[in-house]
Amino acid sequence: MKKGEEYTGIVSRIDFPNKGIIELEDGNVTVKNAIPGQTVRFRINKKRNGKCEGRLLQVVEPAASEMAEADCPHYPSCGGCLYRTFSYEEQLKIKEDQIKRLLDSAACGYEFDGIKESPDFYGYRNKMEFSFGDEYKDGPLSLGLHKRGGFYDIVNVTGCRIVDEDYRKILKASHEYFRGMDLPYYRKMQHTGYLRHLVVRKAANTGEILVNIVTTTQKAFDMTGFKDCLLELKIDGEIVGVLHTLNDSLSDTVVADSMETLYGRDYFYEELLGLRFKISPFSFFQTNSRGAEVLYSTARDYILSEDIEGDRIVYDLYSGTGTIAQMISPAASKVYGVEIVEEAVEAAKENAKLNGITNCTFIAGDVLKAIDDIEDKPDFIILDPPRDGVHPKALEKILDRYDCNRILYISCKPTSLVRDLATLQDKGYKVARTCCVDMFPGTPNTEVLCLLKRDQKI
Repeated sequence: MKKGEEYTGIVSRIDFPNKGIIELEDGNVTVKNAIPGQTVRFRINKKRNGKCEGRLLQVVEPAASEMAEADCPHYPSCGGCLYRTFSYEEQLKIKEDQIKRLLDSAACGYEFDGIKESPDFYGYRNKMEFSFGDEYKDGPLSLGLHKRGGFYDIVNVTGCRIVDEDYRKILKASHEYFRGMDLPYYRKMQHTGYLRHLVVRKAANTGEILVNIVTTTQKAFDMTGFKDCLLELKIDGEIVGVLHTLNDSLSDTVVADSMETLYGRDYFYEELLGLRFKISPFSFFQTNSRGAEVLYSTARDYILSEDIEGDRIVYDLYSGTGTIAQMISPAASKVYGVEIVEEAVEAAKENAKLNGITNCTFIAGDVLKAIDDIEDKPDFIILDPPRDGVHPKALEKILDRYDCNRILYISCKPTSLVRDLATLQDKGYKVARTCCVDMFPGTPNTEVLCLLKRDQKI
């Protein structure tokens, strides 16, 4: 096989998260976004260390298990979802198989509890970051999500299925308003333009909505008309805040150099499992509220299933806004949450006070250094790191420092979990029990819980 050559083959399996594997006489080829059972045409675009990668050109024949039509009008142009032509039951089977094979490559002899479905299949997202741009070069203003395989093109997604009708109304109204103002969008390569992002957050259980328009400072524009446009919308939820964030950073991430509250307040409330959480514009919070209830309930069950003698001292490392710490606080005498983002730590403290929880202590700092300041030693450690997993130095220090025989690892990127399992097992831990929770229907992603045990310290 040579670069540039085209082939046709049947996808035999998909490796996490979106790597379709095609077996040919000359070897296997990885084709991203190709799904098991599909016959696809692809072009070889990479050859490295004996491995071949191909670019998907065409789905010649769908898989037998695919539906005749996708359940979203923007599929497959939009890069947000991959499984829109499969029933939810079939999606769960695909994800469960992927994760089980991935875990089997790193561990054995564990109990696999399968995959738990999301309570909501449609409209489950509680946060969306929409981008301004154009759908094709020099085309009219678009507001939506990135086109699959494209860094620049933006697809208008007013029929998106992973959000509810309130999102779609806000998205459509915002798009029409700014298109009428003839304002330029921010061009990432030239670093010029004004409109950058529209961030919408809606609490599933309280209905409160926060809208944040993100622009550069390259133009002076009065956002009063935009705010009034939003407040006139007839929606099921309630807009409790409209914000204007100024961001002149070169990266395409949503950050704030400064922020103005155009209306209401700069936070909203969500409720999970009987607890109330105040969420600020940039606070991390699980993007599927009802799915988070499944995730946290499962985590709590895993912890309670361990018969630990005496009082439980729990470390919640990478604790974010302290959601997990508060969820499991009834099962512990003391919970220490460590998080590097100071805003998140302040939110955690405020939420604990709001919920009347007194046995949680939240510390701002890098896990690698912050654990030095905690005198109580843990009986149980929860690791809920960002997508890249636990920093190797931090993981080594945690495992060497504490005589803790129970760890619950919660992963939003299973490949990072598998990498960290090598270190954990080298230190004498064994994978005892795992479970998947589908927090992202329609997409290849899922959360994984992994309970690890160690009989004695090596």
